[in-house]
Amino acid sequence: MIVLGIDPGLATVGLGLVDAPSPHTVHVKEWLTITTKPGLALTDRLKEIHTDLTDYLKQTRPDLAVVERLFFATNEKTAIDVAQARGCILLALAEAQIPILEPTPLQLKSAIAGDGKADKRQVQDMIMRMLSLTEVPKPDDAADALGLAVYGAVQSRPSLMGIA
Repeated sequence: MIVLGIDPGLATVGLGLVDAPSPHTVHVKEWLTITTKPGLALTDRLKEIHTDLTDYLKQTRPDLAVVERLFFATNEKTAIDVAQARGCILLALAEAQIPILEPTPLQLKSAIAGDGKADKRQVQDMIMRMLSLTEVPKPDDAADALGLAVYGAVQSRPSLMGIA
């Protein structure tokens, strides 16, 4: 099963792709980002995210996508812009007919690190162990997306939890 994790954003969308061929194996295929320039009009940035993701989905053909639900406690403008980008992401996935999981940050942290209050580094350490990586993927958006992809593999195949 090919699982795509997507960390939504307007400036940077993180993508993490894993292959879970058996209940005991998860392999990293790749991680990358879609970036948009701050000087572009919002509509152009949203179109770029949709177009680039649509092209990526055609190339990789994931069986499942995992898109984090948004949680913002402060910056309302950022929240609205990211929510609009997330809408474009969900549209691209729907058009490609890819099933979607939408975990909250709490659900993601609980599934990966065993603690819904785990910090970013604890989650990254677990992802490194689970995927046999020697260092944390960069940038953070791509690392977060890999965590989401692992979450999808774990949720669709519960026996994957705890596999190195």
